[in-house]
Amino acid sequence: MELGAFSASLNVKDINKSKSFYEALGFSVFAGDIEINYLIMKNGNALIGLFQGMFENNILTFNPGWDESANKLEGFTDVREIQKHLKSKSIELEREADENTEGPASIVLFDPDGNTILIDQHV
Repeated sequence: MELGAFSASLNVKDINKSKSFYEALGFSVFAGDIEINYLIMKNGNALIGLFQGMFENNILTFNPGWDESANKLEGFTDVREIQKHLKSKSIELEREADENTEGPASIVLFDPDGNTILIDQHV
């Protein structure tokens, strides 16, 4: 089962300070809009999302169907298949994808320590 590109989505207090900090670590802006308080930053294959005022906790994010440069993959495990697999393992989902649809969809779950995991398919 392929989960796709991985990123950490960080809840930041000051997006401008966070942007400067991560630029000092070698990250550069890859996507997003600082005017609406979110940026996606990249360093090699490492991705982080900076989000100010959008959610409470940090989130582990996976994007089925994308590589680390947001290029569509030829073959990938659809989020609905991932959902079926997780349910077969008795993993409770906080938010589910509609299994009767195709294309973009997402699911949300929590790991045993309460960390949020977002599996967010854009294709």
